[in-house]
Amino acid sequence: MQAAKRRGWITYYMSQYRWQFAAAAVLGAIAILSAAALLFTSGYLISRSSLQPENILMVYVPIVLVRTFGFSKAIFQYLERLAGHSAALRILASMRTRLYRIVEPQALRMRSKYKSGDLLGLLAEDIEQLQNIFLRIVLPALSSLIVYGAVIALLGRFDLWFALLMALYSGIWLFIAPLAALWLSVRRRKQYKQQRNRLYTQLTDAIYGMSDWQLSGRAGQFLDDYEKQSSAMNKLEQQLRRSEWRWQLITRSSAAAAVIMMAIWAAGMVEQGLLLPSFIAAMALVALPLMDAFVKVGDSVYRIPDYKDSLNRLNKLEQSGQSRWDDASARDEKAAEEAIRAALPKSVNRQSIDIALQQVSFQYEGSHPLTLKQIDLNIPQGLNMAVLGRSGAGKSTLLNLMLGELKPSSGEVTLNGIAAGELDAADFSVLNQKPYLFDTSVANNIRLGKPDASDEEVQQVTEQVGLGSFIASLPNGYNTRMEEMGQRFSGGERQRIALARILLQNRPIVLLDEPTVGLDSITEHKLVNTIFATLKGKTLIWFTHHLIGMEQMDEIVFMEQGRIVMRGTHEELLEREPKYRRLYELDQL
Repeated sequence: MQAAKRRGWITYYMSQYRWQFAAAAVLGAIAILSAAALLFTSGYLISRSSLQPENILMVYVPIVLVRTFGFSKAIFQYLERLAGHSAALRILASMRTRLYRIVEPQALRMRSKYKSGDLLGLLAEDIEQLQNIFLRIVLPALSSLIVYGAVIALLGRFDLWFALLMALYSGIWLFIAPLAALWLSVRRRKQYKQQRNRLYTQLTDAIYGMSDWQLSGRAGQFLDDYEKQSSAMNKLEQQLRRSEWRWQLITRSSAAAAVIMMAIWAAGMVEQGLLLPSFIAAMALVALPLMDAFVKVGDSVYRIPDYKDSLNRLNKLEQSGQSRWDDASARDEKAAEEAIRAALPKSVNRQSIDIALQQVSFQYEGSHPLTLKQIDLNIPQGLNMAVLGRSGAGKSTLLNLMLGELKPSSGEVTLNGIAAGELDAADFSVLNQKPYLFDTSVANNIRLGKPDASDEEVQQVTEQVGLGSFIASLPNGYNTRMEEMGQRFSGGERQRIALARILLQNRPIVLLDEPTVGLDSITEHKLVNTIFATLKGKTLIWFTHHLIGMEQMDEIVFMEQGRIVMRGTHEELLEREPKYRRLYELDQL
């Protein structure tokens, strides 16, 4: 966990890809300078041509330079984007893997803290936002700094005082203006978010209290109030957009002022006989692309509050203790595990963990009824247990208590006699409904369970889950790309690949969260049989509402309103519990 904190989400990757970013920044600076040189030679060519030279050869060189700088501008822009996007996409892949390491082992536990849409946003929108920090802020800023230094140094060779004046003027737009833009953006967006949150809260409260609004005859009042709040939010949004437009107008006007300053200075140099008159237009026009590069830095920081929200969500998720994974080095992971193990009593066997819940009750803060009420469970290593129950029965809370994410209000939850919160979440593997698969090879997706696994180990677990011959029949075998979310493969095949990943992890406890939902009945039965065959000896805790595979369970627990109302083997429940018998019969239809 400490290693993950030290890495961060920005500086760590900047350090890892510093040479690629440096190359991209230099290429971007050359592209900006090429654009400046293009306008410089164009201005000189127009001025020189207006004097009607006696021979075309007198303007031939500027013509060639115009074409040269025009091509070089496009070429270096392409190279800068190629280098910058290459580094950014590599970072994006690394970030996705890192976030997967945070989310996947704790998928069941996190469902009680985050909605599915939040997790999807973390895996997609927030990571994409961080990618934009590198491409839209870091690289343009670095390129502009290089150009700023080069241009001021060049001006200083002609006129030191004017160079200092331009350094001050350009510095305002390169350094001071972005800070002002950021301050304005933070202030206005904060107001907008507060108004939006108030509106959403009002709407949520109204939905839950809709019957009261109707009975009291105040539905019209609610609609009027809601319309006023919505109108206020729309006004704030319009003000936010107008402030951005005004800012862009001000920054673009700065380029016009720079052109005038350059033209006045060039005219003075002509009067002193230090420049030819044909250079006045050239010197004036060169300010346009340079100032455009500087003011774009201020425009880009206007979006920093959006990026900061994404960064805060990712940091909060990682710092909450839901993962210790270090995607940069498997050695760090092993060292972290060894440190945790060293802190535990020597008698603890990490490959044999018994879970015990003794008179466990739990009540969420601010909640009056108990979510769990006097739960007693003993789950020895190797037991297969199913936890059944409707939504709200307490299954998720029970899971969080086992993981140590929640502390019981009364009673004890222990793993090998140690409080659940003191043991490592890495003792658990998770197979859920939709395991995340990356757009990389089959072997790489499986190897996520154990990054240093050999090819032989990958092939062995693939054979165990029944995919060996299928993968061997693919054109590229284990190097076949799975495409994003594993779309190349069927649902059953994706689940088997995720199961192979769990086999590589080789953890003593496996949590199963509806892994067969969405599969056809034949594939479902095959997958269930494969799960029980390959995970024999491990503790299986199956959270489900579907009764398939209950015949192979050592114990079945049925929960209602925080209590265990039925428990026993499949045969025992069929014999003595009419409700369970009816549910099982309905499930077989």
